[in-house]
Amino acid sequence: MEKIVLDFTDRRILAVLQQDATVPIAEIADRVGLSQTPCWKRIKRLEREGVIESRVAILNRDRLGLGVTVIVAIRTAQHTDDWLQAFAEGVARIPEVVEFYRMSGEIDYLLKIVARDIADYDRIYRKLTKVAPLHDVSSSFAMQEIKSTTALPLFD
Repeated sequence: MEKIVLDFTDRRILAVLQQDATVPIAEIADRVGLSQTPCWKRIKRLEREGVIESRVAILNRDRLGLGVTVIVAIRTAQHTDDWLQAFAEGVARIPEVVEFYRMSGEIDYLLKIVARDIADYDRIYRKLTKVAPLHDVSSSFAMQEIKSTTALPLFD
């Protein structure tokens, strides 16, 4: 995928939207020094080019009773395309898995899972181990969230 070249104004627009995607166009335009129409056109271009993938609400996990965050390291003895497809499709059906990565090094896959409590995680773990044959599953429970953001660095 080709990298998109952004100017300073594009980056300022994106910075505003990363903090609050509900900010009205008029306010965004004012903050970045544009009139509304050029600002709106830039946002539409950024959406069309795939820089802005979506606009979402970020929910508070604790307020929703999802106070346990688990980082799960998985190793497998199988590395075929068919196995990966089955595993990826199975993991995609587990809504509590909020991040899923294929890794280099000793760990093959890394998952971030949110759960209500340890018993709830055990339910999710049992579901996960039925998805595909796994060699080793190691779970680490986050004791404290020190930094968590969806905002990407935009300025050098």
